[in-house]
Amino acid sequence: MKFKAVKGTRDFYPDVMRLRNYIVDAWRRVSLRNGFEEYDAPIFEYLDLFTIKSGDEIAEQLFHFTDRGGRRLAIRPEITPSLARMVAAKINTLPRPIKWFSVPRLCRAENPQKGRLREFFQWNVDIIGVDGIQADVECIFTAVDFLREVKLTADDACVRIGCRPLTVASLEMAGMPEDKIEAALALLDKRPKVTAEVFIKLATAAGLDEKQLAAACALQDCKSIKEIQELMDGRENIAGILDDLRELMKRLEQMGIGDYCQLDMSIVRGLAYYTGVVYEVFDRKQSLRAVAGGGRYDKLLEIVGGPAASATGFGMGDVVLGILLDEKGKLPEDVLAGMLDFFVIDGEDGTFEKVLEVVAALRTRGYAADYSFKRQNIGKQMREANRRGARLAMIIKKEQQGDQPEEFTASLKNLLTGEQRDGISITDFLNQPTLIP
Repeated sequence: MKFKAVKGTRDFYPDVMRLRNYIVDAWRRVSLRNGFEEYDAPIFEYLDLFTIKSGDEIAEQLFHFTDRGGRRLAIRPEITPSLARMVAAKINTLPRPIKWFSVPRLCRAENPQKGRLREFFQWNVDIIGVDGIQADVECIFTAVDFLREVKLTADDACVRIGCRPLTVASLEMAGMPEDKIEAALALLDKRPKVTAEVFIKLATAAGLDEKQLAAACALQDCKSIKEIQELMDGRENIAGILDDLRELMKRLEQMGIGDYCQLDMSIVRGLAYYTGVVYEVFDRKQSLRAVAGGGRYDKLLEIVGGPAASATGFGMGDVVLGILLDEKGKLPEDVLAGMLDFFVIDGEDGTFEKVLEVVAALRTRGYAADYSFKRQNIGKQMREANRRGARLAMIIKKEQQGDQPEEFTASLKNLLTGEQRDGISITDFLNQPTLIP
C-alpha cells in the first residue's frame, strides 16, 4: 500500500521548511520588538469552548472527537478561545496590559483550495485589558511592521479597516430586528467575495428586505469618514464611534504606516465575537485571500466565563502569506536555495583530516559549515558546494617549503562573486577571526 499526505496538509521537505522557518522567525522577531510575550496552549480543547461563541454548527468545521472518558474534544481551529480561557483563569494576577503572541499549528475541516488548507500555522497577536483605540493601533502597527520586515511595501499589501458598530447602526436604522443582525453581518462579510447577483440572492434568503439591503450596502460603499457621517446624519450615539475611527486613522498616520492603511467599510469579519474596529490585510490587488484579519472582541472573556475585559488582536496565516511572498519575489536567496557559510574541500590526498578540523572549528564559532562525505575530485566537490548554496568554498592543500614542516593552506573562493584568495595559512585563518569574511 502506498501512503501519501492527507489532503489539505503539507509535507515540510527542507525547501518548504526553510520558508516556514523564515516566516515564523520573522513573526517572533517582530512580536518581541513590539513588546509582546509568547504563550501557547494545548492543541485540543473541549468542543464547548468553540461552540459557546460560534454555535453548535461550528462543529462541522472542526476536527472533533469523543475520547475514552466520554469527553467531547476538538483540535483547535484557532487559538483566541484558548487565550480567552487562559486569561480568564488568571485575570486578577496577570499584569496589565496583557500583550501576548503565539504561533500555533491549527486544523480546520476545510475544503482545500488555493490559500486555504486543513492544517496551517498562524501568528496571533493580542492585547487584553486596554480600553480605547490605542490597543487597536498597536496591533495594526505590529502587522504592518511585519509586512515591512519581509519587504512587502505599501504597493504590495494594505490593511483595510472597517467598523462593526457602524455597520450594526446602519442595519438598526433600516429597521433590522436585533435577533437578525448577527446573521446579516455574516452575510455582509461575504459581499466582497461574491458577485452582486449572488449576494442579492443570499440577502433575500437571509430575510433582508430592500431597505435594509440598500442601507447596509450604502455604508459599505462609503470611502471616507465624512461620507459615513453624511449617510448616518441624525443617528444617535455614533459621534463617539466616528471620533474613535478618525483618531485611529490619525494615529496610524502618526506612526508612519498611513500608506499601508485605508478605510474599507465592507470589512465586517464573519466571526460573531467582534465588537469594534475590524480589519483585514490583503495584497494590494486583492487577487488572493486575506493574509490576516482581526479586530476588537471585548465580550469574549465573558463568553468563556471570565470577567468583562477589553481585548483586540489579529491572526495571520502562513499559507496565503507564503504565496504572496513568492509572487512578489520577496523571498531571500537563502530561503529559496538554502545557504552554508562554508563548504570545505580536501584539495589533495592527506588533507581530509584537516578538513574535519577546520569544519569543526568553523561550526564552533557559529558558522554553517559542511563538507563532502565522498572523497572525490575538486570539481565534483565544488559542484556540491554550489548545489548546497554555500557562500564560500575553502579548498585545503599542503605546501612544503624547503626543510620546513608541511603547512596546510587554503584557497578561499566566494561562490557569489567569483573572487578568490590563495595561499591562506590555515593556522592564521583559524586563530585570527578578522580573516574570516
